[in-house]
Amino acid sequence: MHRALLPRTVLLALTWPILVACHTPHQPLNYLRSIHGSATVAGQHNREPNSDPTLWTEQIYETTNHYPGLWGGDFLYEAEEIANRPIMIEEAKKQWNRGAIVHLMWHACSPALAEPCGWDSNGVLSQMSDAQWQDLITDGTAINTTWKQRMDEVAVYLQDLQSRGVVVLFRPIHEMNQKAFWWGGRPGPNGTARLFQITHDYFKNTKGLNNVVWEWDLQDFDSLSSDLDAYNPGSTYFDIFALDIYAGYSQDKYDLALTAAAGKPMAIGECDVLPTPEELDTEPDWIYFMPWAEMVYQYNSVAEIRDVYSASRVITLDKMPGW
Repeated sequence: MHRALLPRTVLLALTWPILVACHTPHQPLNYLRSIHGSATVAGQHNREPNSDPTLWTEQIYETTNHYPGLWGGDFLYEAEEIANRPIMIEEAKKQWNRGAIVHLMWHACSPALAEPCGWDSNGVLSQMSDAQWQDLITDGTAINTTWKQRMDEVAVYLQDLQSRGVVVLFRPIHEMNQKAFWWGGRPGPNGTARLFQITHDYFKNTKGLNNVVWEWDLQDFDSLSSDLDAYNPGSTYFDIFALDIYAGYSQDKYDLALTAAAGKPMAIGECDVLPTPEELDTEPDWIYFMPWAEMVYQYNSVAEIRDVYSASRVITLDKMPGW
């Protein structure tokens, strides 16, 4: 969550040359599969401003003398941030060319309301009526058409990245079980999972995007064990399962994530507190962690950040294979 919500080593070395030679649309996914269970990529999210899309990545370098192996950006929702999406996308290209994994999110405005919007009850934190939601997931209605138009605006940038050979880990409709967001908190086959399916199919089939690695994402609420079923879009709709951890690391959450991933890679999609090297050793299947922007400094000391970045199993940019 964000803002007011606060919300293997020899094997790895042996696989790198092979992966460099395999120029497939999902090359990063193949790489992440290869390290699954043996190593974890260090990531860092960069939210506002899109005019400075490496703000927190650069601070991590200043702290650790290492760049994260994963760079995170966001399409966002405010007027200035939407206007600066091209700057953020150019940075995504630069990060890809440097060998980083590119990760993008989309905090979208409600299609029942105006765009741009704010972090408030008329924007990202707004709520839809049941009737509006039914219109959203019904093809051809006004709200459904608006959602497609919003997706068209984002697809232009993903298509630009595709034309440059950039693969994107994409995590839209994130934290499906987060009721604070207009898209979240609706369990069942016609709920949030259905919107994820519609979004996936539109980008993949209608817009022809084949450079997207899809992430299904939940937050670590107490209801997680039941949420795994209530918000599951189906195995054909996601490549990675991500769990946003804001209430501490535990064996129970890790085991539930393993169940949800069902053999696919799984990640710490967001966090405030970084996992310790010891936690990563005992929970080895996390393929990446991505602390939320400024929270990495609010919830972790410099010593703790450096400790994680110096862990033998943590992959920083200088250890990435390159694309």
